[in-house]
Amino acid sequence: MARQFFIGGNFKMNGSIESIKKIVQNLNDAKLDPNAEVVIAPPALYLLLTREHLRKGIEVAAQNVYDKPNGAFTGEISAEQLKDSGITWTILGHSERRTILQEDDAFIANKTKAALDGGISVILCCGESLEQREAGTTVDVVTKQLKAVADKVKDWSKIVVAYEPIWAIGTGKVATTEQAQEVHAAIREWLKKEVSSEAAEKTRILYGGSVNEKNCGELAKQADIDGFLVGGASLKPAFVDIINANSA
Repeated sequence: MARQFFIGGNFKMNGSIESIKKIVQNLNDAKLDPNAEVVIAPPALYLLLTREHLRKGIEVAAQNVYDKPNGAFTGEISAEQLKDSGITWTILGHSERRTILQEDDAFIANKTKAALDGGISVILCCGESLEQREAGTTVDVVTKQLKAVADKVKDWSKIVVAYEPIWAIGTGKVATTEQAQEVHAAIREWLKKEVSSEAAEKTRILYGGSVNEKNCGELAKQADIDGFLVGGASLKPAFVDIINANSA
């Protein structure tokens, strides 16, 4: 069975009430590929605003979730609170959280388990630095990040993996289609070996890292690329073209 094409839009720490309403309106009015699953992740402050104005059929993701259900954790949001607010997804393990906020593999794995246990689906990010890419350790780095999750989570049916080479995020550099496909294929092979054949077959693996309307078409044709996690381009009208990349 073909895997459903998936496009995530990660707004990061960008946007205002006005600009997010415009982005939402643009998506509401656009003719989108009916076979694509679309999820957008605004900053936490605008999650409810986005959900309130966004049409049905497009889901909203948080950019983070904590690994405890409630309590004295200033500044954090729990899976239960997201679910209560109609937010169905979260992005976890993004390289910016790993590098800037020093989140390690074990913490990300705990958060992934907490999100899934709380009924929230997860876009799980993994990726290597330029040094690691040049040292030839890309697959080792990426599978180590995924293994931490596999040690805690057996059911991967609510996880979408996003491979994002750190050296390509926001830099304008994009992994070549061959480089991206090679890592995606290695991730799928790892899933088959370490999780299950079913997980390998059904888990969607997204590419992220300077995806735009110009390069998405070629990337979408690769056998193991099942969609995109889009950063800066998700704030622009051209995000629609990326959503429709697989139907072009």
